[in-house]
Amino acid sequence: MIHEFKEIIFQAVINQKKGLKNVLATVVHLDGSSYRKPGVRMLISEDLNSVGAVSGGCVEKEIIHRSKSVFSDNKPKIITYDGRYKLGCEGVLYILIEPFLVSDEFINTFSKATKNRETIKIESNFTKENEAFGDFGSIITFENKEQFKFSNSYKNEKDLAIYSQILQPSFKLIIIGGEHDAVKLCKVASNLGWEIDVITSVKDSKQISDFPGANSVIGNASETIQFKNIEENTAIVIMNHSYVQDLKYAVKLSEYKPKYIGILGAPNRRERLFNELFEFVPDISDDFLETIYTPAGLHIGAQTPEEIAISIVAEILSVIRKKEPFSLRKLNGKIHN
Repeated sequence: MIHEFKEIIFQAVINQKKGLKNVLATVVHLDGSSYRKPGVRMLISEDLNSVGAVSGGCVEKEIIHRSKSVFSDNKPKIITYDGRYKLGCEGVLYILIEPFLVSDEFINTFSKATKNRETIKIESNFTKENEAFGDFGSIITFENKEQFKFSNSYKNEKDLAIYSQILQPSFKLIIIGGEHDAVKLCKVASNLGWEIDVITSVKDSKQISDFPGANSVIGNASETIQFKNIEENTAIVIMNHSYVQDLKYAVKLSEYKPKYIGILGAPNRRERLFNELFEFVPDISDDFLETIYTPAGLHIGAQTPEEIAISIVAEILSVIRKKEPFSLRKLNGKIHN
């Protein structure tokens, strides 16, 4: 959810430049079940516009209404929203609403941390009451031990409950290929807030403007490319439309340990690919071969480039979340453990 927090900070800076106050609403506790879980946030500006969401859209209006007092008196408060009587969900949300002020120093530290793909810790203290006022608030801690309070109201009171959250770096997707289907995959993945790097052919290099939502676009070759920071939290999709290039990249990637490697192509070339990988890399591990999914994507009847992109993204999610895909209507009980 780091991408959601990025959007909140970006909008907070814009609001501050306009002279508008901000408050931050954070779900800090849940009794029962809800559409979204603790740790989700929304930003509300003094003109009562908002960014982000803490539910499917039904709770936000009440939060905006009940945030007005925080704008007027700068006092954080805890509110509850009982979905048992208002929604199809069967839970009670505890929501911290606090003043939110971002300094230039915070922005610089946050930007460096996200660029370096560092983890960030946010702690919020609260009490399990409704419409409770107090020294509530949140504090953010970076890997370099720097800390920033979201508001001056925050105090580390021992008798308050604490919600602690670790924000991981954005999930990274590396797309190897520069054709139309690669553009569609980039668009779909960017909607999830993933950090997307695109590698195109040196002979037919593209610009970042060709890939909306991409973090970077470079022209390179399998012989010279050097991957960095792909051991964790990274998926790679190879879509060159060239078996020879696919094989070269697979050989290169055998030096690394990404979570997922998807390769486009017909099912009947999978055995050939694995056999030739053994020829080029005799000591290739079974663990590495298990990361290769070819043809890439879940079997959902996808036909168009957009549909194929969705099937690939869905497969990546199932792999990194360690879930075997099936229809939720077959599920009894809770969706999330």
